[in-house]
Amino acid sequence: MNNIDITEINRVWDDDAVPMLMKYIEIPARSPMFDPDWEAAGHLDAVAELFLGWAQKRDLPGLAVELVRLPGLTPVLVAELPATRSELADSTVVLYGHMDKQPEMLPWSDGLGPWTPVLRGERLYGRGGGDDGYALFAAFLALEALHRAGGDHGRVVVLIEASEESSSVHLGAYLDHLESRIGRPDLVACLDSFCETYDRVWLTTGLRGVAGGVLEIVVAEDSPHSGRASGVLPSAVRILRQLLDRIEDSASGEILIESANVQIPDERVREAVIAAGLFPSLASSFHPVPGLQPMSHDPAEQLLRGTWRPALEVIGIDHIPSVDDGGNVFRSRLRVKLSLRVPPTSDVQAVVTEMFDRLTTDPPYAAHVHFEPGARGPGWNAPPFATWLTDAVSHASAMHFGNPSASCGVGGTIPFMGMLVQRFPDAQFLVVGVLGPESNAHGPDEFLHVPTAKKLTACVAEVLNAHARSLL
Repeated sequence: MNNIDITEINRVWDDDAVPMLMKYIEIPARSPMFDPDWEAAGHLDAVAELFLGWAQKRDLPGLAVELVRLPGLTPVLVAELPATRSELADSTVVLYGHMDKQPEMLPWSDGLGPWTPVLRGERLYGRGGGDDGYALFAAFLALEALHRAGGDHGRVVVLIEASEESSSVHLGAYLDHLESRIGRPDLVACLDSFCETYDRVWLTTGLRGVAGGVLEIVVAEDSPHSGRASGVLPSAVRILRQLLDRIEDSASGEILIESANVQIPDERVREAVIAAGLFPSLASSFHPVPGLQPMSHDPAEQLLRGTWRPALEVIGIDHIPSVDDGGNVFRSRLRVKLSLRVPPTSDVQAVVTEMFDRLTTDPPYAAHVHFEPGARGPGWNAPPFATWLTDAVSHASAMHFGNPSASCGVGGTIPFMGMLVQRFPDAQFLVVGVLGPESNAHGPDEFLHVPTAKKLTACVAEVLNAHARSLL
């Protein structure tokens, strides 16, 4: 094989992929969890059609691309590309990404907005560019670059779903529906992860699971004057504090749900120590206020806290007025959305069950408390890497980034990985991404670091060729 032509990859990204990504960013294709009327709104379908039209124009011999739609479910883009050699026809590679997006999460900085694509230097701002619209372009442009270089690959299935930000609630049905077309992959490349720095390929070796739901507390049918009811009735806020204390130690952040705590494997501890030596600290990738103390000052422990230890977050509250509108009214009702990140190897269903029991059994003051389990997704712990894969990623990273690859777990959740590892336990998994420092995935001012997307595209091409060479 000739060298992968990074110059041509850069050109196609600049001339073709970036303009299409800007069109994609303009479409408010919120995931179904955040847009119950997604089907009527048509935004997810608009994104799917945009991606379909672009993918169908790719210069790849034998490529077949279509949108698959099951009734009532978000669409999935499926592409199939034959192996470059008959000897590789029985080998299948899956390239995965998603097209749905998180909601707006205001406020954005001046001149920026979730549905307003803005290219400033190396950063393409807007919701979904790095999470995960870029994946479609990286997958197909990697395949084109590999063909131009005369390289090889097995049979390829590209799968771009539209419910990932809703814990892939629709994906399981599609995996069943497409089972014969997907086959039994021996390599799965997921392009929807993080990178701790922009100077190398970061292999993701673990993903936390997520268990969440909506907690509703009612203490009165009306909302009386706070001067009359406070001190007489227990407020919903007080009850919320007590209920949260059942699942989290507010002083230490320790999660009290037994099934949400696991023994961290020794190899993941060693990996965190090595990874932490490559950048100052995980906390430094955010924007804490001056003087804020992180939960740990040890960079390795920060990584473990963000990848292998459970953590609770309140991600939404109803029935709380803004400060400007906050009058003297007793809080008689609260509706709170909880998200509990759990270690890669924990049993998510067991966590949800224990969470339900702790929140609803014997509620304080006999208040009416209801917990509706919501988004949940299994974690994922990477199986051992084959020698060819570690060598290929390290070589590709050195060639295109100028530094060897590194690896660590990440705190996010990609339910697809948990689903796939259960179905295909013998497959190799390449989980990589472009969400690096300050990229703000899910938050205001989210951006795609375009040079990283370009270099990662080249690295994916290198890995696909190395996978083929390992089979010949």
